Amino acid sequence: MLDLTYENPKPKVIAGAQHDWELVIGMEIHAQVSSNAKLFSGASTQVGAEPNANVSFVDAAMPGMLPVINDYCVEQAVRSGLGLKAEINLRSAFDRKNYFYPDLPQGYQISQLYHPIVGEGEVLVELAPGIARLVRVERIHLEQDAGKSIHDMDPTMSFVDFNRTGPTSAAPKRRPPMSPNCVRSCATSAPVTATCKTATCGPMSTSRSAAPVSMKSIRPPKTLTTSEPAVRSRT
Repeated sequence: MLDLTYENPKPKVIAGAQHDWELVIGMEIHAQVSSNAKLFSGASTQVGAEPNANVSFVDAAMPGMLPVINDYCVEQAVRSGLGLKAEINLRSAFDRKNYFYPDLPQGYQISQLYHPIVGEGEVLVELAPGIARLVRVERIHLEQDAGKSIHDMDPTMSFVDFNRTGPTSAAPKRRPPMSPNCVRSCATSAPVTATCKTATCGPMSTSRSAAPVSMKSIRPPKTLTTSEPAVRSRT
């Protein structure tokens, strides 16, 4: 059993010319949802298929083709949220993110920018025997994955594989603040481990995963620390 006795490690402070600065780090993890079909089409999500073999008219953004939600991907997102002890939003919505993808034919990405399906959650990650860290998750939203651009097959042109266009990406956002020394050890592994244990996302060795990091520096108030507490467990 975990005895939730918190210890506050010292924040990572960088000395500046006039003031001290503290790093604030957030992370968005993209994990491919385990499903046989893509988010808005019936095309297969099989990994390792021949290039452009798993592409439907919807994936290719042919005129008149309308996306239809894959209910199973929604169920998988809810399971991920339950695994993270997160709030499940009874109302969620999709939005168009209108910025250019060279390997997304429709010219925009369908994502959940304003109304994600899963709200705030948390998960405990064991760092060492008797020591764990509480990782807080801000949200999980569903979105289309983009395709794959290949730049090393010809010196004068690029190639595109649309098999990766449209599979469901579940994006858990890890809440800042986060101390720099826990980025690699727990911030990435925690949400992905939880989704793998609930069988909602594939293993990182065979699925498409990424972890963009957002960093900024702030002048911390003297009475406030942005460091994550540690959790010491006792049996």
